Amino acid sequence: MTDLTKIHGARERTVHTGGVELNVVELGNTGDAARPTVVLVHGYPDSKEVWSEVATRLADRCGFHVVLYDIRGHGRSTAPKPLRGGFTLEKLTDDFVAVIDAVSPDKPVHVVGHDWGSVQSWEFVTVKRTEGRIASFTSMSGPSLDHFGHWIKQRMKRPTPRKVGQLLGQGAKSWYVYMLHTPVLPELAWRGPLGKRWPKILERVERVPSGDYPTASLPSDAAHGAWLYRDNVRARLTHPRDDAYAHAPVQLITPLGDAFLSPKLYDQLELWAPQLTRRTLPAKHWVPRTRPDQLTAWIGAFVTAHEEQEAGVPAQQKVADGKYADRFGGQLVLVTGAGSGIGRATAFAFAEAGARVIAVDRDAESVARTAEMAQLIGAPQAWAETVDVTDEQAMEKLAEKVAAEYGVVDVLVNNAGIGLSGSFFDTTPEDWKKVLDVNLWGVIHGCRLFGRQMAERGQGGHIVNTASAAAYQPSKALPAYSTSKAAVLMLSECLRAELAGRGIGVSAICPGLVNTNITATARFVGADAAEEQRRQKKSSRLYGLRNYPPEKVADAILAAVVHSKAVVPVTPEARGAHLMSRFTPRALRAVARLEPPL
Repeated sequence: MTDLTKIHGARERTVHTGGVELNVVELGNTGDAARPTVVLVHGYPDSKEVWSEVATRLADRCGFHVVLYDIRGHGRSTAPKPLRGGFTLEKLTDDFVAVIDAVSPDKPVHVVGHDWGSVQSWEFVTVKRTEGRIASFTSMSGPSLDHFGHWIKQRMKRPTPRKVGQLLGQGAKSWYVYMLHTPVLPELAWRGPLGKRWPKILERVERVPSGDYPTASLPSDAAHGAWLYRDNVRARLTHPRDDAYAHAPVQLITPLGDAFLSPKLYDQLELWAPQLTRRTLPAKHWVPRTRPDQLTAWIGAFVTAHEEQEAGVPAQQKVADGKYADRFGGQLVLVTGAGSGIGRATAFAFAEAGARVIAVDRDAESVARTAEMAQLIGAPQAWAETVDVTDEQAMEKLAEKVAAEYGVVDVLVNNAGIGLSGSFFDTTPEDWKKVLDVNLWGVIHGCRLFGRQMAERGQGGHIVNTASAAAYQPSKALPAYSTSKAAVLMLSECLRAELAGRGIGVSAICPGLVNTNITATARFVGADAAEEQRRQKKSSRLYGLRNYPPEKVADAILAAVVHSKAVVPVTPEARGAHLMSRFTPRALRAVARLEPPL
C-alpha cells in the first residue's frame, strides 16, 4: 500500500521548516496522548512509503501513534534551494525537531531509522538540543557517521592484518558512496535507466516483494538524495564528533546479509550507546519491506518496555538473556510434541531466547504446563494448543487459528513422534499406519500448512523436522521407525531445495540416544504385554545410563536455525553413524544385523 493517506484514520499535514515543506502522515491513535508516538525515518533512495508495511502493523497491532515524513527533497516534501549544502545533518535535525514539535509537543517520541534514516537519527539522538525529546531509538542499516569516522581512525592508527581486512572489506561494500560523490552522473543515472530498473533490481537482488513500491517519485528522490552523501560523508568521517554519545536507549538491528554494511562497523558500539540492545536478522538490506513482521515485534516490544519503565510499571517477565536472545527475540515459534522431552526442552530454549512460543501436543495438561513454564523462563507470550498432529482437519484448524490470532510462525519445529520396535513380519499394517501417521504425516501436515503460510508471507522463516539417527542407520529391530524417520530426512532435504529461493531454511535434526520418555511409551511388537513392559523398562534404563539430556538437542535445534544447517546429527553416536553411512556403509549394514541389547 503506497498511498498512506488513503489508510482509514490517516491524517496528513505539512510542516514548514528551514525553507522547505515536509509532508507528514500520522496513523493510529493520533488523538490519544497516552499512546507512544513512533517516528519512522526513511533512507536512500526511498520515501516514507518504504515504511508502509511496518507503519500499519505498529498502528494496528501495537496501538501506537505512528508518524512518517518525507525528508527534504523526497516524496511529497519540497527540496531546498540550492541543493548543495541543503542536506547537512544539522538541517536534517532542524527538520526532525520541527516534525516532533508538531506531532508530539509535550511528550518524547520513539525514533526508528533505516539506512540514511538511521544515519541522521544517530545525529538526533546524540546532539544536546534533542535531549529529553527522544524516548528510544531503533537503528537498522545505518551507522552514525561520527562513530564510523572513529572506527576508521582506530584501525588506521594501529593497523593489524585483521583491522586492515575490515577496512578493505567495508571499503569494497561502500563502492556506491564513491559513485554518489561524482558530479552529475548519479542524477543522470537515476533519472534515466537506473530509475526505471530499480524496482526489478530490488525484487531480484534484495527479494523485495513486487508491487507499488517504490513510488513514482523515485528518480527525483534518488537524485536529490545524492546530496546526503556529498554534504555529510567526507566532512564527518574526517572530523568526527567526540561527544556523539546516545542520550536515549538504543536498539540495534543488524541484517546479517547487508551488502552495503559490515556488522564489524558496530564493534564496541556500547562505548557510544551505553543502553544498547542488539538484534540480528538473517536478511538483506531492505528489511522494512522484507521483514515487516519481525521489525514490528522488536520495535513494539522495545517501545513498550521503555514506556512501562518510564511509567514505573514493574517488569512482568524475565528479560531474554539466552545465547540467541539477539536472534529470536519476538519471533513466533511453534513446537509440536512440546508436552515433554525434546519438544518441551526446545520450547524452553526458544523462550529463553525471547521468542513467543506456541506449544502443541495431544496431552492438554502437559502442554499447558510447557506454555506456563515458557512464559516464566522468558517468552513474552506463550500459548498451549491441544492437537493430534495426525488429524489433518485439526491441523488445518490450528494453522488457521495461529495465523488469525498469533500471526505467521517464523520457526516451525515438527517434533512430535512415537517409537516402535520389532521385526518387519511382526509389524502389522495397523502398526505401520500408526507410526507413519505420527512420525511422517505429522511432519507433512506441519510443513504443508505452516510452510505454505511462511512462503505466502514472503518474509522467510525456518522449518525444523526431528528425524533420528535411525534415518541413516539401519537396524533389524526398527524397520517401521527407521523408515518413517528416513522419509522425514528426505522430505527435509527436498523441502530445503524447494524453499531456498523463498528465504526459508529447512533442517533435519537427528538425535541419537536421548534421555526422554519416548522409550517408556514405545511399542514393542511381537511381544506380549509383560514382555513389552520389560523391554520398555530396560530401554528406559539404558537411555538413562546414557543420560544425554534433551536440552542439548534443543541447543542444536537453535544453532541449526541460526546457521541454517541442513542435517544435524546431535549425539556422538549419531555423528559417528552419519559418518559411517557416508564413508563405510558396509560396516554400518553389518552392525544392523546385531541383536539389540533388550
